[in-house]
Amino acid sequence: MGDPSVNTTAMKLAITAAIGGLLASTPAAAQVLPPAPKATQVQILQGPSLEVAHDDGVIITWTTNNPGGMDNHYGIVKYGTSASSLSQTARSPLRLNRGHAQTVFRVAVTGLQPQTTYYYTVTSMESNGTSDGVTSSVSQFTTAATGK
Repeated sequence: MGDPSVNTTAMKLAITAAIGGLLASTPAAAQVLPPAPKATQVQILQGPSLEVAHDDGVIITWTTNNPGGMDNHYGIVKYGTSASSLSQTARSPLRLNRGHAQTVFRVAVTGLQPQTTYYYTVTSMESNGTSDGVTSSVSQFTTAATGK
């Protein structure tokens, strides 16, 4: 069978090599890409519109050309019960896909009152707070009756 100490040493070397290979291939070693070139002008191509509507919340969606810049973005909805006072904000994070020409934003707005008309605008920004430079006109929706 051979010398047991040789087998133990060979096994330790094999384990060490396997662990070293795993550590060298972890995502932590991957490079972080620089921000993508920003779009000359961001435009809302579709929406905003309600994707889902309940008595206490909605999901608002809209599509823009890909804004570029940092990969991490936020879709933002400013809303309120008066068109002149959009004092509340909902936002949802999004990771841009550099390979897509368009970006679909979806923001959940929760904690709404049933049978109430709300007014809103949508916009987006990079995770560092830099605006993408586009805001929709004011739109509105009315939440359903309780339990709907």
